[in-house]
Amino acid sequence: MRSITPHLIKEFHNNGITAKNVASNDAYDVSTYSELRRLIAKLSYANKDYILFFRGQKNDYRNKTGKSSFYPSIYRGEPLNSEELKFRWDKLHSASKLLVNSIANKKFTAKTLKRKRLIQWSILQHYEVTETPLIDVTQSLKVACSFASLDNDSNYSYIFVFGLPYYTNRISVNSEHYLTNIRLISIAPPEALRPYFQEGFLVGEDEFSESYDEKSELDLNNRLIAKFRFPNNEDFWGDSERRFSKKDLYPENDPIESICNEIKKDLFSGIARKNDIPAEYFKEFMLKWIDIENELKHLYTTHDDKTFVTPSTLIKYIDDKELQHKLNNIRKIRNNIIHNADFNRLLPIDNMVNTLSELKKYLRNKI
Repeated sequence: MRSITPHLIKEFHNNGITAKNVASNDAYDVSTYSELRRLIAKLSYANKDYILFFRGQKNDYRNKTGKSSFYPSIYRGEPLNSEELKFRWDKLHSASKLLVNSIANKKFTAKTLKRKRLIQWSILQHYEVTETPLIDVTQSLKVACSFASLDNDSNYSYIFVFGLPYYTNRISVNSEHYLTNIRLISIAPPEALRPYFQEGFLVGEDEFSESYDEKSELDLNNRLIAKFRFPNNEDFWGDSERRFSKKDLYPENDPIESICNEIKKDLFSGIARKNDIPAEYFKEFMLKWIDIENELKHLYTTHDDKTFVTPSTLIKYIDDKELQHKLNNIRKIRNNIIHNADFNRLLPIDNMVNTLSELKKYLRNKI
């Protein structure tokens, strides 16, 4: 996507934040939601050629050059080799087929979803089924702030502001800016409650390829206008506002969520492997590995390293050498399976279950 030069306001300049260093500088601190809203109004007026979108996060994740980085999930991680990238695309295609079939069986109002891969990917991204070449943003500042502080035990949360072209359709493809903007609330079936509660949009390239020439072109930091840090407490909201609760953002009895949860269980069944690994073992192994990955992510909160890091790096944070060895062994087997490498044995699933239990116990004592 094409990069832009943001127009900043005097409050930023007074803090040494310029258009050239906004991604590498510290976030601008605000103490109240009212203050944040006033600054957003000024930024919106200063950047009138773009419409502002927001993304809330627990941390300001940086790349190796020290800049805030926002890759779609399918491109995250360093190094990202061709085998790993192909595996992620295989998962996405498998999930898309499962979604179309599930929607057809339920007879939901989703004729367009059956034909349009971007709609399929949008649902899969928004319901966190698998990696996609899209990244979530919202036009609602309140939604973004609520997301940033949701299940966040740290003292601060972050809001990132992006300048995107004005959209004219439910799916707006801008070839001048090499960017696609998907208004999820206009294309998701009405049975999908989450997009409507979260006022969700998704952003990606104008053309999608299963490989890339220059990874930096896929980073949404090319459109970054500003970033803010705010205190993670109720005083931030003041007397007239309140943050959305988890039930507000993730409504209960969402039929599409139920379908997506089933897809997660069956996801690996549809991926053909070149080696002779039994399909059921492959499925069980990968599902347990995802559980391990999700637990490892908790280690973000215990270290100052705010770059996006891979499981191999997170495992290094564990000071229990025996547990570290077990996790590394599972990780290596996982990579051998994905990359179709030769290896001599399969790890019993019970071993993974036991290691996952050890990891959870370790984290309870550390965090």
